[in-house]
Amino acid sequence: MREYSVPAQVTIADSANLTDTIFSRAAEEPDRVVIRRKSGSGWRDVTAREFADAVGAVAQGLMAAGIEPGDRVALMSRTRYEWTVADYAIWTAGGITVPIYETSSAAQIEWIVGDSGAKAAFVETDEHVKAVESVRDRLPALANVWRMDDLPGGTGSDQDLTERRKSRSAADLATIIYTSGTTGRPKGCEITHLNLLATARNVTEGALTEVFGLRNGSTLLFLPLAHVFARLIQIGCVEAGVTLGHTADMARIVDDLASFEPTFLLAVPRVFEKVYIGAEQKAAADGKGRIFRAAADTAIAYSRAGSPGLGLRLKHALFDRLVYGKLRAAIGGRVTHAVSGGAALGERLGHFFDGVGITILEGYGLTETTAPAAVNLPSENRIGTVGKPIPGTTVRIGDDGEVLVKGTNVFAGYWHNEEATKAALDGGWFHTGDVGELDEGGYLRITGRKKEIIVTAGGKNVAPAPLEDRLRAHPLISQCMVVGDARKFIGCLITLDPEALEPWKEEHGKTGLSTAELAKDPDLVKEIDAAVADANTTVSRAEAIKKYRILEVDFTEESGHLTPTLKVKRNLVERDFADEIEALYA
Repeated sequence: MREYSVPAQVTIADSANLTDTIFSRAAEEPDRVVIRRKSGSGWRDVTAREFADAVGAVAQGLMAAGIEPGDRVALMSRTRYEWTVADYAIWTAGGITVPIYETSSAAQIEWIVGDSGAKAAFVETDEHVKAVESVRDRLPALANVWRMDDLPGGTGSDQDLTERRKSRSAADLATIIYTSGTTGRPKGCEITHLNLLATARNVTEGALTEVFGLRNGSTLLFLPLAHVFARLIQIGCVEAGVTLGHTADMARIVDDLASFEPTFLLAVPRVFEKVYIGAEQKAAADGKGRIFRAAADTAIAYSRAGSPGLGLRLKHALFDRLVYGKLRAAIGGRVTHAVSGGAALGERLGHFFDGVGITILEGYGLTETTAPAAVNLPSENRIGTVGKPIPGTTVRIGDDGEVLVKGTNVFAGYWHNEEATKAALDGGWFHTGDVGELDEGGYLRITGRKKEIIVTAGGKNVAPAPLEDRLRAHPLISQCMVVGDARKFIGCLITLDPEALEPWKEEHGKTGLSTAELAKDPDLVKEIDAAVADANTTVSRAEAIKKYRILEVDFTEESGHLTPTLKVKRNLVERDFADEIEALYA
């Protein structure tokens, strides 16, 4: 058993809550720009006073509608300015926010709103309204449904508003976040004001001071705020005074990044993969594919070298003018760091961006740990690991290899689910279900999922994560799932990335081929063969993929095979692609 602890750098008063900072800043620095809001093709400044006034008005509206301290209010919308206003307004009114992914089905909405007992809900679109109305007769507690474009307002007294928001303290629940769940119904994670404040401040004032403490620092949020990762960054920006922006228009994300000019980003690994693939495709389309590949290899070598020699420094300087500078300019020109979480970031991708001049700080955590449990530091970034425990957190590796976490970031329990709470929390230690390793310096490496360990017919235990992470790093591969439980060897289902396929087909003269035909095309199969062989270098021969099958369709959230955080729902893939799995072993 190995354990590593980092002491807290910030403590939270028992009387504190999440609304304190926005109202104190409005009083002390009313003209300070805290948010830049989308306005046409540009951005409009929102001052601390304007933001606090907007939050206060919506909170008054909630109070007038009968929301009492401790009441739950659902929030279902894409990432936008009004999301943050509504979130803080719910807290100001003494309520508990229950976020719902905007892609959720009527059945999922019914479960989350019904299980949480939400008395009101904010929704964004006509489709959301229809989904809620279709199940509303089975939700007796739900009294009000408001549109995000028409937030409620009120004109109560400032004294009543202050008394209401101060009725909540650090120990009170701030939010119930339902895990997206790769199996079964989502469980509601009870997260307190203390969890969010302590985690946010120990990250912004401790672990990532160089990122959040940058003068005129800013970030553009585009991940769903229903996810704990984006939510914690939202709160961290508010606490640290970092200028915050919102966008959900992924078709315009490059334009929005260029005009907003953030100093740091947060994203899941798939976003970084898309940036890399997009840059590679553009270079190929411009007839500069060979130059880009050479630049990529140089960036990776430069990052791996640590102290590069003169020749490598000269090559790097050349490609900085030809390639890297343009890539940095494409995302606003000011980004120096990015925080990655939600899934494993491949080492090659991490070294590529580091060599380009954008340091990706990979971290690790779960909803139950209020997002981060560990993160790499700008000054101590060890690519390939998820860093050291954040301040105020202890990470332990159990006798069976499971990662255990203890600290002020660990949630209070599962809403209305005592059995699950007892199974997950043991003496303050949260059992993550992940398997990992801690080195002597305290750096954590995640090696797999405890419940996803595959046991072959020969009795070999195989963790699918290392193989899957390596495969997904290949430009042509979108998703994959390793199989082989109780089978004589390890197999794999692979899906192709539609965005990467088109330029590949043009380059190889195969524009007329369908995905089904490509799955049997010798040139494409050769590419996937190489990717599988590369992934197999990370494991022993007994754990290696012996056969794979390229599917004609992708795993997507819309198809039901991915969670909103892009994790594969293994049980559903096994059910829906049972014939393809059987074909591997026929």
